[in-house]
Amino acid sequence: MKTIIKPIAFLGAVLAMGAASTGMAQERSGEEIYNNYCSTCHQIGAAGAPKLDATEEWQSRVDERGREGLYENSINGFKGMPPKGTCGDCSEAEMKVAVDYMLDEALK
Repeated sequence: MKTIIKPIAFLGAVLAMGAASTGMAQERSGEEIYNNYCSTCHQIGAAGAPKLDATEEWQSRVDERGREGLYENSINGFKGMPPKGTCGDCSEAEMKVAVDYMLDEALK
């Protein structure tokens, strides 16, 4: 049994190191991205950013642009918001997760 466990454990360690070194590490959650980057503007409404608790503002944006449009705005920038806001190292997938988090919170 020991000869089976060791190679499997070794393979798992190699795969984990490979994932970390190739940028395949686990993506950050929407809440984490919001708290570390988005909240800077979305807590106070800086540069016209809708506050997280402004349900009507978020709903009107969803009605006007749809979720996909909001993803595009978060990735490419919109009005006073630069591309990816203040999270220059966020992936597009992480930006979408952050938008989903904000919409879920705002439209409860």
